[in-house]
Amino acid sequence: MGVYLVKRLLLIIPTLLGIILINFVIVQFAPGGPVEQIIAQTTFGQSSTTTGISGGSDAGPAGNVDTGDSSASYGLPPEIIEELERQFGFDKPAHERFLTMVSNYVVLDFGNSFFQDRPVIELIIERMPVSISLGLWSLLMIYGISIPLGIAKAVRNGSPFDIWTSSLIFIGYAIPGFIFAVLLIVLFAGGNYLDLFPLRGLTSDNWVDLSWGDRILDYLWHLCLPIMALTIGGFATLTMLTKNSFLEEISKQFVLTARAKGLTEQRVLYGHVFRNAMLIVIAGFPAAFIGILFTGSLLIEVIFSLDGMGLLSYEAVIKRDYPILFGTLFCFTLIGLVMHLIGDLVYVLVDPRIDFETRE
Repeated sequence: MGVYLVKRLLLIIPTLLGIILINFVIVQFAPGGPVEQIIAQTTFGQSSTTTGISGGSDAGPAGNVDTGDSSASYGLPPEIIEELERQFGFDKPAHERFLTMVSNYVVLDFGNSFFQDRPVIELIIERMPVSISLGLWSLLMIYGISIPLGIAKAVRNGSPFDIWTSSLIFIGYAIPGFIFAVLLIVLFAGGNYLDLFPLRGLTSDNWVDLSWGDRILDYLWHLCLPIMALTIGGFATLTMLTKNSFLEEISKQFVLTARAKGLTEQRVLYGHVFRNAMLIVIAGFPAAFIGILFTGSLLIEVIFSLDGMGLLSYEAVIKRDYPILFGTLFCFTLIGLVMHLIGDLVYVLVDPRIDFETRE
């Protein structure tokens, strides 16, 4: 297993480099870069999707990405266009910008944001706890509901309990998380009915004045609606996956043999079936974590005004804030690769018979 881990860890490096390179090349053809936006703002008084810009010379190497054709200068003098390109770092060849960016990423230097005049690493550190809170609590709720419910449905397959829970699951699967979030706001956050939960943020305005116990309760109080919205869209698939996995294992010969030996149903279910049935559930954990942490929570962060990584990366795409765009891409990719490796390790912990080295 040690050799396999070393290989996977070494594979992270070229994978990261390849993903960043592909996206770097794609961005070269993306119109509407920061230079074009500043030109439009200067010429027409429009901010486009930006909120203004600070000194471009401190943007950092992460922002040294081509914005496309800057010839649409709207009559501005060429020297102004050249100065803008120099401030953003676009006066250098593409390969030089890419090599500079990669060399700085080695020491986690993502440069400065084009439009916020702050180091990207500070923005990521500031936003990461919000996304981690949403992701971890959502996964805890999803797995805490889906696995017991899936097992119960498998044991009671075809019963009235299985039928009506399946109906509820399909309804939950059909409702997008952001629609459910809006419904929760209308019902429980001062909409047309009750005003039980806060509408936005993860803490109250007076959070710093509260005791530690009250801070924890306040934090959980703010999390209720966002976590419910994320859970409703994630538990349906995992519940049916757990049920089908258990049904497949229950029908196998070794289960019949265990029952014939006089083992109790609980011993058969949790001592023999559980370990094999959970393998497929564990296999989907890394993808589920990444999906909820960085993509599934995007609209939830927008609806509940939560400043997380998903919202940060989305705003970076809209504003063409390339240092943030590539900095968050680097973090997303690195966390995703590490989570897949952790998934393999959990595989081995659940079933020691699995040996990845012999399969290569």
